[in-house]
Amino acid sequence: MMNIKVFKFGGASVKDAPAIENLQSILRRYPDDKIVVVISAMGKTTNFLEKVLAAYHDNSADVSVLVDELQRQHVDVAEQLLPDPGSVVDAIGKLITQLRERLTVSPSQNYDFDYDQIVSFGELLSTTLISGYLNHAGIPNTWLDARRLVRTDSTYREGRIDWEITARQVREGVEAGLTQGGIVLTQGFIGGTAENLTTTLGREGSDFSAAIFAHVLDAESVTIWKDVPGLLNADPKRFDDAVKLERIPYEEALELTFYGASIIHPKTLKPLQNKQIPLYVKSFASPDNEGSVITNCRLSTVIPSYIVKDNQVLITLFPKDFSFMGVDNLSNIFASLAKYRIKINMMQNSALSLSICTDNVGDRLKKCMAELRKNNYKVKYNAPVQLITIRHYTPEAIEKAVGTKKLLMRQTSRATVQFVVEQ
Repeated sequence: MMNIKVFKFGGASVKDAPAIENLQSILRRYPDDKIVVVISAMGKTTNFLEKVLAAYHDNSADVSVLVDELQRQHVDVAEQLLPDPGSVVDAIGKLITQLRERLTVSPSQNYDFDYDQIVSFGELLSTTLISGYLNHAGIPNTWLDARRLVRTDSTYREGRIDWEITARQVREGVEAGLTQGGIVLTQGFIGGTAENLTTTLGREGSDFSAAIFAHVLDAESVTIWKDVPGLLNADPKRFDDAVKLERIPYEEALELTFYGASIIHPKTLKPLQNKQIPLYVKSFASPDNEGSVITNCRLSTVIPSYIVKDNQVLITLFPKDFSFMGVDNLSNIFASLAKYRIKINMMQNSALSLSICTDNVGDRLKKCMAELRKNNYKVKYNAPVQLITIRHYTPEAIEKAVGTKKLLMRQTSRATVQFVVEQ
């Protein structure tokens, strides 16, 4: 099982027929390599399925009409790619039938459970379509169901990996697939429980899926194919002078993803660092270009990197009794945050208060704040706010990113500065 490459193609790289044709042209560049291909849902399919889920839960739209549209989108792409799309269209139809049957069941009380059972169809549809197209194009492949390979617990929307069982199942499945010749093709983002229930690994979790496969297979590398030339020091949609980072060490990349850099899922890097597996980020539009690599190296050039997170919530908690914000209060607060899986993106405390900046995770956050109020804390919050993080900051970089925005909270360390500002 040595010398395996893992390729991950995200939604933008498989969004339509020309993009999928480009994917197969990339694979043709590696005729002699053993490749595991991890694929996301096509384009904005995950967003569309979240719309289906919302309609299913609150009857805000005709779910059947939405599913018809989802089927039509995938069938249209299959018909553009294949001269005789019958078998692929039939396979898409079978998945759509399963989705329709799932939507006839009354919604459960666990929204996250329903999310995983429904939204996961995006990856199943995309990989079924692409597998059929690649076989037609002369790139034989074995389609594997990631729900039977990546074992998780039942933490829906954020499944925790059982590494021992996952390693055994992935090795067995991939080895059998590669023995048949061609590549192995599977889904990112999804896994399964011991009870054969579907879980997901967190939004944008396909990167993490690729790292899981690479880690347990001792892969020689992971390549993430993106719509950017490599790792950039800023989002080019926000900063028109963003520059590419050629080589960066694991530690620096971990810091950037921890603070919210969207180019790579935060959980991706540690499994790769543990086995010293390099991660390449390359452009699917220019596959011959070098791209960027995250590996065991020194940080050669230190320039500011900018990370901007929208739709944040700034929460400030005050004890209602006469106590200071001491260890006991912090322990109680963190227990509530952990219970509702609230991630702290920035934190600051004083004698009488604790302020945290977090993602707006909707119902979970509301329930957490309600519990904190019940537990004798006064809760104030600002929403939506924006969190700006600058790694390797300079005065010029701060002025560039923050400017005249209204500042709500600031925190500075040796290498990083963060600002919460009004959005």
